[in-house]
Parts: sequence; C-alpha cells; structure tokens
Amino acid sequence: MFYNQDLALRFPKGKFAMWSVYSFTGASILASIVFSLLLFLSIDDDPVMQLLFGGLAVIFELGKFFAWYEVGERHARRNYLGMLSALGFYLVLAAISIGGSVGGINSATNKAQEHVNVQQSKVNAYNMQIQAIDAQIKLNNVAAEKYIQMELIATGVSRIQKENNKLRHEQQALAMERDNLPVVSQGSVIGLIDSLASFLNIQASTAQLGLVVFLSVLLDFFAAFFVGLIGEENRFRHKFYNMKPLTIEGFTPAESKSPELLSHFDDTDTVNEAEKTPYEQVLLALSLNRVNCSKRAVSKYLNFSTDEVDEIFKRLFDEGIVSKKANNHFQWHGVAKAELEADLA
Repeated sequence: MFYNQDLALRFPKGKFAMWSVYSFTGASILASIVFSLLLFLSIDDDPVMQLLFGGLAVIFELGKFFAWYEVGERHARRNYLGMLSALGFYLVLAAISIGGSVGGINSATNKAQEHVNVQQSKVNAYNMQIQAIDAQIKLNNVAAEKYIQMELIATGVSRIQKENNKLRHEQQALAMERDNLPVVSQGSVIGLIDSLASFLNIQASTAQLGLVVFLSVLLDFFAAFFVGLIGEENRFRHKFYNMKPLTIEGFTPAESKSPELLSHFDDTDTVNEAEKTPYEQVLLALSLNRVNCSKRAVSKYLNFSTDEVDEIFKRLFDEGIVSKKANNHFQWHGVAKAELEADLA
C-alpha cells in the first residue's frame, strides 16, 4: 500500500515471473523462426541460396518483433504518427512471417499425413489383390456351372475346383500378410484434422489449411503479446523506481522522529507582544514614513475601511499630531519618541 496521492495499481513483477515471461517469449520467437526457415530453406537446394534465404527469414522474424516493441514505445511517448509507421512495418513483416509459418507447419503436417498414406496404400494393395481373387473364383464358379450343364463334370469341374482351392490359399496368405503389417498410429494432428473435416463437413485438405493458418496466427500473436509485455514492464519499472513511493515495506519506526514538545517559558519577557490596535498601526506607519499622510494612502497600505481611517485621523487631528492645510490635505507633525513609546506601551 502506498501513502501518496498517486497510488500504484501494482508492483513490478518478480524474478520468477520475469524469467517465465522471457522463457515464453524466447520459445515462441524460436518456434516462429524455425517454421519460417522450413519454408525459406525449401525455395532452393543450393547451399549458398539456402544460407541467404535462411538469414532473410531470421532477419524478418527479429525485425518483426522489434517493430512491435517499438509500437509500444512510441505509443507510450504519445508519438502516434511514429506508432502508426511502426505498426505498418510490423504488419508487413507479420504477413510474411505468418506465410512462412503456414508453409512450415503445413510441410510438417504433410509429412505426417504422407507416412499414414503410404501405410494405407499397402493395405489397399492387399485388399485389391484379395478382391481380384474373389472375382476370379466367381468366374470359375460360373464356368463350373457351364461344365455341369454340358455334363463335363469329370474333366472341367474337377480342374476348376483345384484352381479355386489354390486361389483361396493365395487369398488367405494375402490376408495374413495384410494383417501382419505394422499398425500406423495416427498422430493427434491428423486425428484433429479428420475430426474437423467430419464436424464441418468439408474436405480434409480444407480442414488442414484452416488449422495451419489458425496455428500460425496464434503463434505470431502469442510471441507479439509477450514482447509487448516485456516492453510495458520495462517502462513500468522505470516509472516505478523513479517515483520512489513510501510503502509499508519501506517504512521503519527508527526513521520516524519523535515530536518535539513545547518547553516551559522561564522568562516572561519572551512572551509575544499583543497585537497592535488600528490607531497604533497607523501611528507607527506614519512615524516610520512607511506611508504618506493621507487617508487614501493609509487605507490602502493597512487595508482599513474608510470609516476606520476617518476615525483614526480625527483622533490624530484632535491630539495635534496632524493638521489640515488650506487644501484640506493632512500634514504630519510627528510625536516625541517618549510619547510614541508611551502610546505603544
């Protein structure tokens, strides 16, 4: 809790929180760079060109996040024009980065799907051979019926039965080989794609593209969020430590000073003098030549009302301290020092 008017809403984050933020930020940036590299490195097989395109991908990724950090800095400085320019630069780099992430994630997903397709192709090949044998057996059975109708059972039908038995043995052998194939475990991503395709009633390729785009955008915004969080925390720490508010944790009783008590007055002469009356104030001001001898000047100098000044000047006139001239202006004659001290006593 703070003891000043500008109460802070929170304290700076601790070491554990900041290490967590830096870890998440680094992991998300690294993942974004890796997926962009998968796309840019596949552009050309030449090692030199791969090195160039790989460096370009890294530059785009790092520049994108620095541009987002600069957006927060310029917004904090209220430089809105500079913020918009940095935001435009970030959006361009973010579009390139998202495209690279889409290509990289899609490539990895296609490899997993390709492995499943290869195994499925082997199973389909065995199924086709088994179906072909079934068709051949059916044809042989039709031919056997013809031989029976022609009363050639001894010659034709016996041969066809032997051939069918041989085909059935081959069919059983193929079925055993098919069943002995290693079971391909369907990855979670492939299962998710198939589930989305079934739920949305769309093709698996369309569901895969939508999932890849969603993951790419989510990865980019996830990293941008933590980069912005680091920038905001740094600005808050700078402001917090420069403000240096008084907190309960920073308050110690030793720092508080005991109040000073009023000491007894042993000397009665040190008692403050009583406040002077308006007459005494006017007399003192005129004696010390602080103001001209006129009602207006005295009223303005001592901030007295006109009635008070008239009464005071009437008394001064009666006591002979002032006199009136022919033009009705007052003239100061003064008083003796002893008389002045007597009046002020």
